[in-house]
Amino acid sequence: MAKLYYEKDTDLGALTGKAVAVVGYGIQGRAQALNLHDSGVDVTVGARPKGESWNAASKDGLETAPVGDAVASADVVMMLIPDEVQPEVYAKDVAPNLKKGAALDFAHGFNIRFGTIVPSKSVDVIMIAPKAPGAAVRENYLRGSGVPALLAVHQDATGKARSIALGIAKGIGSTKVGVIETTFVEETETDLFGEQVDLCGGVSELIRTSFDVLVKAGYQPELAYFEVLHELKMIVDLIQAGGIETMWANVSNTAEYGGRTRGPRVIDDHVRRNMESLLADIRTGAFAKDWVDEYKRGMPTLVKARGEMPNSLLEKVGRDVRKMFT
Repeated sequence: MAKLYYEKDTDLGALTGKAVAVVGYGIQGRAQALNLHDSGVDVTVGARPKGESWNAASKDGLETAPVGDAVASADVVMMLIPDEVQPEVYAKDVAPNLKKGAALDFAHGFNIRFGTIVPSKSVDVIMIAPKAPGAAVRENYLRGSGVPALLAVHQDATGKARSIALGIAKGIGSTKVGVIETTFVEETETDLFGEQVDLCGGVSELIRTSFDVLVKAGYQPELAYFEVLHELKMIVDLIQAGGIETMWANVSNTAEYGGRTRGPRVIDDHVRRNMESLLADIRTGAFAKDWVDEYKRGMPTLVKARGEMPNSLLEKVGRDVRKMFT
């Protein structure tokens, strides 16, 4: 069973008197920085002077400083910039300024797991990974709650790494609902697998392909959109609320019989083998190498996809259908 931590298991004492530098002020950076600040933690946002993040953090009332300066004065450094940007910023601004005995915190284990960042043995390396987008991290905190988070300790140079990580988790609100202990390896590999196979890659391709099958068979695109995309949220909400069996209990008998008997024909052994192949690519580092190379080449694959997909029939129909609900 996983080790779980709640409010009773920690306090903010581990962060008392410590300066925290939040590197980045994007999706997670803003939420975590504001939550920590509102919890009474000494927070400085490290950003490019007068850049977008710098201005946003200043507008929110937070202290700002160039990344190197923020790191140099910090006891805890939170790396909350995108995975692909972290190695360059770490090498240029973080590593040369990181104090001996400081804690280096991540919200995703990618760069530690695949060795694109190799911290000094003199620092703690920890992870607090909220399992929700930044907006939800902030909104739940403001409601007096939080979102679940994962905790991992990769390197405990001071003997206090876990308590510092739990202090961060408490400061952002996660100990109110639960923090699960894991490892950098487990978090990274399962996170990438979930994104590729289910949450982002798998579900979007399932929608696109089923939409295409219906339209090419002569059905109206608007009806196809409703059946394969619009109603998906209702089903996912049921699954999230009570599990897959709760979903089956709340759909028609026809839908249940069709789903239980035909679903395995869609997700069959061939699909399972593809999933296993994707997992192997993640575990061997093949995907990480592919992504790092893609970023270094200017992300041509992403740029092409971002240019093509908005003009697809599925997206055009979706824009029209969604107007019905505004």
